[in-house]
Amino acid sequence: MSPQSRLVAGIVLIVVPTVEIGGASILSLLISDPSYAQNDLRQDLWRAGHAHAGVWLVLSLVTLRYVDEATLSEGMRWVVRLAFPVAAILVSLAFFLSALSPETTEPNSLIYLAYVAGVVLGVGLLALAGGLIRGRRTQEALNR
Repeated sequence: MSPQSRLVAGIVLIVVPTVEIGGASILSLLISDPSYAQNDLRQDLWRAGHAHAGVWLVLSLVTLRYVDEATLSEGMRWVVRLAFPVAAILVSLAFFLSALSPETTEPNSLIYLAYVAGVVLGVGLLALAGGLIRGRRTQEALNR
């Protein structure tokens, strides 16, 4: 793993405990805050924000193992390295901030950040996949 990927992995590992703290916060709200328990929309969005952030951060750690093997320019490697954790942060912000008020009955316009997060994640996935496939073809050509 390159030093650049190791740096991003270290930062992601520092961010992961915030997901743990978020889970503990949601649990404490479920137990002790009746207004939270009575708002199904808020519960669903906050649960989705928490789950997506955790899964996408783990995905970002997995992809860091592959980015240095991909046939990509250094700039594109940075795009891939950062796309996954940035998408995880954006999607969780979308879900949390779109239902911040305990009285909310529908998500506010910040929910559209989830679409932005999906695009960022997709760009990272497609760039990495293309670089890995291209790298395989390059390697096969060298082996001939």
